[in-house]
Amino acid sequence: MARRQAVTRNQKSLDPKSPDAQAEISRRHKAAATTVLGLMVATVLLSVVAFLGKPYFREQPADPPLHMAVQILILVLGLGSIIWRRTKFAGARLQDIAGLYGVSGLVQTLEKTTVQLAVLAAGIAVVGFVATVMTGSEAYTYRGSAVAILVLIFYYPKKSAWLGTIYRYTDKRLDPQPPPPPADFRA
Repeated sequence: MARRQAVTRNQKSLDPKSPDAQAEISRRHKAAATTVLGLMVATVLLSVVAFLGKPYFREQPADPPLHMAVQILILVLGLGSIIWRRTKFAGARLQDIAGLYGVSGLVQTLEKTTVQLAVLAAGIAVVGFVATVMTGSEAYTYRGSAVAILVLIFYYPKKSAWLGTIYRYTDKRLDPQPPPPPADFRA
């Protein structure tokens, strides 16, 4: 337990411009960017599978409740990703994380949230593909994939944005300073 506290203390005291911090930022950014790109490729591949599988899908009669359910689910997941991002990247939350866990915790939060949003976007594409398999209409996959690609592009991790966030929330000059002690009152 003492070792964990020592590691946490060392990570918390990292200067965001130190080589160790920059290496961690680069490593985690690369992992998040690779994940987003991989899920983007998977989304495009789902559309290709839907296109190539069109002759093998059995066209079902129109089912308005299913159509509306799929459209609403795609909309809810897309809007939910926006709400999720705004909640996880709220300034007060990031400031608290930077204060408690330092640069390492902030970078970990940026990576984790980016990957969560990318998986949510991939879920949108999967919903469209499942609807395609159920109905035989590849349009569901195309619509779901289009929304997923837009979400993935919107949430693609930009290293400059990460660095700006890290510098903003770990800048010691922005920490509130305690007021000076009161002068002695002598009568």
